[in-house]
Amino acid sequence: MFFHVRDLEVRAGRFDVDYPAGKIEYLDPKLRQAGDLKAAGTVELVTGSLGEIRVQGHVSVRMQADCDRCLESADFPIDSGFELYYRPVAEGYGEEVAIDQSELEMGFYDGEGIALEDVLREYVLLALPMQRICSEVCKGICPVCGQNRNQKECGCHAEAVDDRWEALKNLGSG
Repeated sequence: MFFHVRDLEVRAGRFDVDYPAGKIEYLDPKLRQAGDLKAAGTVELVTGSLGEIRVQGHVSVRMQADCDRCLESADFPIDSGFELYYRPVAEGYGEEVAIDQSELEMGFYDGEGIALEDVLREYVLLALPMQRICSEVCKGICPVCGQNRNQKECGCHAEAVDDRWEALKNLGSG
């Protein structure tokens, strides 16, 4: 679904969509959509701006990703409201320019408007935790034998080795 700026100048747009798994690409092979993504909301031009678009609504989806500790599949449900702002790409795109504080949380679009799929992808990626773990008590995998410690304790004892001090240890034995 695409929202053209020229249409938004006349009236705000509305959306109420269901996207099945696979319809939106998340650009991360470890991240999977595990059910329909449901989203509803509005798209409108911000009054008094030059093409700034505000998208607000609610999204509900269950995402799956590999746990960063044990590498098993883990669920990450998202069910929340969102509000995102987009500004048209200015002339000189690609050049280094200073941005002000208000632009730090601003997205940019190039062309005649924005695609809803791009907005929803961005929000889902922002809503996911930085460290994706299956549970707070996940023990991870053993760095020695590779056993998933959540399934079975392996008994290995990994020693922390800091090679930076190895030269000093050799000084006393000479």
